[in-house]
Amino acid sequence: MAHFAKLDNNNIVTKVIVINNNELLDQDGNEIEQKGIDFCKSLYGQDTNWVQTSYNNKFRKHYAFTGARYDNVLDAFIAPKLYESWILNENTCTWEAPIPKPDQNTMYIWNEEILNWVEFKEQ
Repeated sequence: MAHFAKLDNNNIVTKVIVINNNELLDQDGNEIEQKGIDFCKSLYGQDTNWVQTSYNNKFRKHYAFTGARYDNVLDAFIAPKLYESWILNENTCTWEAPIPKPDQNTMYIWNEEILNWVEFKEQ
């Protein structure tokens, strides 16, 4: 099965659908993304924007999900930024804290007010 993400005008994923791989095949039996895009447009309208995504993260870094953003320069799906201070790692296309998480066997959570990790204590 092939997965395609519908994008809005800001490249935000609004829907992910699954289609049969046969919809991507050309006359020689090769999978062609554009054929899948054309099929999606035939279902949802020619004015819609679609990008293929990989359930196994084999391409475009991450599987698309509603609310993620597609970056066409990095050719990757990127999750929403959780904290204002975090920085996008363009190699992994994930958000990272401005300072590394302490490397211990203790659970930490990010505190945006102090811009640091704090030990998580169950209540």
